[in-house]
Amino acid sequence: MTPSPGLDLSGNWAPLFHEDGLERGQGPELVNYLGLPISDGARAWALAWDSSRLTVPQHECQVHVVSYIYRGPLNLHIWEDRDPKSQKVIAIKQYISTYEQNRTIWMDGRPHPPDIAPHTWMGFSTGHWDGDVLTVKTTHIKEGWIRRNGLPQSDEATLTEHFIRHGNYMTHVSIVKDPVYLTEPLVKTQDFVNVIQNGSNWLYPCEEVEEIAGRPRGEVPNYLPGKNPFVHEFADKYGIPVEAALGGAETMYPEYEKKLKKEGK
Repeated sequence: MTPSPGLDLSGNWAPLFHEDGLERGQGPELVNYLGLPISDGARAWALAWDSSRLTVPQHECQVHVVSYIYRGPLNLHIWEDRDPKSQKVIAIKQYISTYEQNRTIWMDGRPHPPDIAPHTWMGFSTGHWDGDVLTVKTTHIKEGWIRRNGLPQSDEATLTEHFIRHGNYMTHVSIVKDPVYLTEPLVKTQDFVNVIQNGSNWLYPCEEVEEIAGRPRGEVPNYLPGKNPFVHEFADKYGIPVEAALGGAETMYPEYEKKLKKEGK
């Protein structure tokens, strides 16, 4: 049987925000780690994180890593790079408007580089077709985050993706494994629609500026252990225990709700 060549994903794609709209739009609440399989180290990092860190020049134009960048507002352009003689697909290319990122998904069977090779925002990606589903594996990703409230992702994380096209719609499934900051794989999905994007913003110019005047050189905003003032904010707003807001793999599953009821929380 001849294997399926897959589907053509080429075109311009715009995200739909019916999934996790609050997190992907204005952003998640501070100290909202509920339902994420984070490690104790990730929780400690996040509780020490001060959002004012984004005003430090080195962080103002910091790119979303490949495992997160599809979660936010973006325009996505996809096309195929073919061998000029054989017309075999060498790579599937993507241009992501947010932070003006160019991504290459190699389709020619080449291996991933050794562990000591440089890490980048988009990492190193190879892909193959599972029937009509494009499956992609990405390694060599820089340190980033899994949620925009300080939850980190280490540079040891790997990403598996599935791009699934249904006519003018495309579902993107991402599976992150991080031996440092996750205790279980983190699975998320987001959907796109194929559109003619006349007049859409495809550029993302970013320049560093001094947002906080008089900040001592080298100072990094942070909270010392036990000093984060926002620990109760999300939990109190929704009437849930702080331990639930602090996340962990247990909070991902329905059984956790039964546990809270049993404990009278």
